[in-house]
Amino acid sequence: QMADPFLYNTGERSHYGCLGHEVQIDYLKAYVCRPSFSTDKAVIVVHDVFGWQFPDIRYIVDLIAGHGYITICPDFFKGTKPWTSTDHWADFPDWLKNHDPVKVDKEADVVLKYLKEQCGAKKIGIVGFSWGGMAVHHLMLKNPQLAAGVSLYGRIVRDSEERYRLLNPTFFIFGEKDHTISLDQIFLLEDKLKQYCKVPYKIKVYPGQVHGFAQLKPEDMKPDDKPYIEEARRDMIDWIKMFV
Repeated sequence: QMADPFLYNTGERSHYGCLGHEVQIDYLKAYVCRPSFSTDKAVIVVHDVFGWQFPDIRYIVDLIAGHGYITICPDFFKGTKPWTSTDHWADFPDWLKNHDPVKVDKEADVVLKYLKEQCGAKKIGIVGFSWGGMAVHHLMLKNPQLAAGVSLYGRIVRDSEERYRLLNPTFFIFGEKDHTISLDQIFLLEDKLKQYCKVPYKIKVYPGQVHGFAQLKPEDMKPDDKPYIEEARRDMIDWIKMFV
């Protein structure tokens, strides 16, 4: 029996009125939010298991757009059903087989092409949460078009030195109390990056935080967690601003 990887309550979500709009790009649907001024900088947001329509992820898209980036969250599940809070965790491994976070290259290419050709983007970064954090780690090893990446609590898998040869600056954010990622795994990641990584990288662990902490909307935050959530977001934005 797999433990519920999200310790915050995903059932009762507060209503969120989005600032952006949905578009169709080739075979993908996507949620896009633009800043109030024109820019040639963009950020791709990779959603978690709850998919591209989940209010928390749209909140993050809008937040990043507010910092001056054309921000887009494509449906990396390509129209298939995302995981929902009423699904049974015993079925999760089977669901995951059909939703592999390292099989995202084709979708990334479609979105990069759209950002460059339709939105005039010249520099593009990427941010991903949980499932999306794993996707970001993978893409930062494979796609030189991505100027910088932020991977938030993506589980650390498949240990080979190829996992550490990042192409561009990448920031890894973890919660100290994430029961899907042990501190040992994080120390090992740091150790291996020191050994193999040739570009700037950063790893930061936020005290007392559980899996999924950084995408909570303000009204869903517990007061004790709020400073760490806000710090993680500031750190994420600062990393993007430094390199994108």
